[in-house]
Amino acid sequence: MPSDGPVRRARPAPPPPSGRGRRSGRGPSGRRRARRSRRAAAGGLIAGVTAAALGAGGWLVANGSEDTAPPQPSAAQGFPVRRPGARPPGAPPLPASQPVRVRVPSLHIDAPLVRLGLAADGSLAPPPAGNRNLAGWYGDGTPPGATGTALVAGHVDTRAGPAVFYRLGSLAKGGTVQILRKDGRTAVFTVDAVEVYDGRHFPDEKVYGEAARPEIRLITCGGGFSRARQEYLGNVVVFGHLTGSQDAAPLPWARPRPDRFSARNAPRTAARSASPASPAW
Repeated sequence: MPSDGPVRRARPAPPPPSGRGRRSGRGPSGRRRARRSRRAAAGGLIAGVTAAALGAGGWLVANGSEDTAPPQPSAAQGFPVRRPGARPPGAPPLPASQPVRVRVPSLHIDAPLVRLGLAADGSLAPPPAGNRNLAGWYGDGTPPGATGTALVAGHVDTRAGPAVFYRLGSLAKGGTVQILRKDGRTAVFTVDAVEVYDGRHFPDEKVYGEAARPEIRLITCGGGFSRARQEYLGNVVVFGHLTGSQDAAPLPWARPRPDRFSARNAPRTAARSASPASPAW
């Protein structure tokens, strides 16, 4: 949906400050209220992300070709339909520290991170659209590497062309996401699944529910583009968990090639998943 034009926004509840729901009482009734509170808070966050224009679509409309559409994950990259017996082993959590950069080596993503807050209507504010190689993290949530669910969001495109998370839908299970932090450590996450969801049926609890280990979600727009509505129809979400860390100081940050986001080297559309896999956890 256009990031510099009218945006239809819901008025969601603000996301939980720590990335977790708050307890509202003791006993069964208190637990039920807490679960409802977590679902409401998570639903508010995803409504904000969807309405935050993580893809402007102007570039896609201007090109007028499905070949320029961002790649979407196939069903094979999603969670298995049957619930696995155990989660993959993870690394011990890191102390909380501000993230400063996100890297996805297999996709050649190397982008600075800005802190994202809330817009006036309570939705999650998007990263500035002026810099296409820029992503953001929800600053009132869990810092990547600490225990909980951390959120990183980025544009799929802007009116100027493909943006930082344009290729996110082509990421494969088992891939690596690196988060460089202010303390000099790099949190290393392994990708568990990459799924695409229709915005009308977004599984907020699955994506934003509290986690007992360090986990991360990368999110951008996807699920097809409506020319009539001038907006993307859903979201691509990458799920990952912490599997290690690097204590060495990060290398100097590489600048993207000037033609990185040109139409000439834009990838062809990948096969799309008609029905995303069922929740695994």
